[in-house]
Amino acid sequence: MIPETVIVGEVANFVAYAFAPAVLVTPLGALSIIVSAVLAHFILSEKLHKLGILGCVMCIVGSVLIVIHAPQEHPITSVQEIWSMATQPAFLLYMASVTVLVFILVIHFAPQCGHTNVLVFTGICSLMGSLSVMSVKALGTSLKLTFEGKNQLIYPETWFFMLVVATCVITQMNYLNKALDTFNTAVVSPIYYVMFTTLTILASVIMFKDWDGQSGGTIVTEICGFIVVLSGTILLHSTKDFERSSSFRGNNYAPVSPSLSTRLCSGNGELLKYDEEEETRPEEVCLRRQEVY
Repeated sequence: MIPETVIVGEVANFVAYAFAPAVLVTPLGALSIIVSAVLAHFILSEKLHKLGILGCVMCIVGSVLIVIHAPQEHPITSVQEIWSMATQPAFLLYMASVTVLVFILVIHFAPQCGHTNVLVFTGICSLMGSLSVMSVKALGTSLKLTFEGKNQLIYPETWFFMLVVATCVITQMNYLNKALDTFNTAVVSPIYYVMFTTLTILASVIMFKDWDGQSGGTIVTEICGFIVVLSGTILLHSTKDFERSSSFRGNNYAPVSPSLSTRLCSGNGELLKYDEEEETRPEEVCLRRQEVY
């Protein structure tokens, strides 16, 4: 059932980009984190910390601010119109910068410090993710126009956007899995969400001119709502990790490391040998050591 629900969620996300600007859709992805936390609290009996509740409230408040002040979707009549947006000098410069940064991270930084610095893998995912969202929006708009009776599949631009979507998503998922396999999820998720959302909004503002026609106060309010959502997301993930670590520390039957016990009871700092076959407890080893002296 879980894979089916994930597929349904991704399809709904794909459709959302076809009908709404990325500036609105991408930050609202934080609502899925709230739903996951609430369901885990009631179904999986995972305690939701008070700070986690505050993080959920912050995500909701920030999302409301973004929805109220979100820009209107500009009407698009053909995929060729999207292509002209994608080939404007400002967005071409953004794409070139992203491509160069991704190649540098993949070729130089990933082999050297990819497994020690969380920003390397998440940076690759976020940079490619911003391009994948722009391509998904272009492809979704093309399919929407096709279903409305304006066939866009006859244009090569539609198939080019489809190729870009496949390339970016495969690269993004590959390095996201590497990041999750290497680092703690509670560290990767908020960093990835912040970087991915920020870069996606930047790419959408450059390509689709989402903020054209909006007042400075409205844009500032959207940015404030976005910052509130990011803060709530980070707070929610950090409290999840705090609950895990605190429950582990509170475990009364956690065994004490024999090597640590024998190291502490040794008078001259010499590491005592622990024989598992004889099942000698560390306390007995300490007493025997003291009797020798």
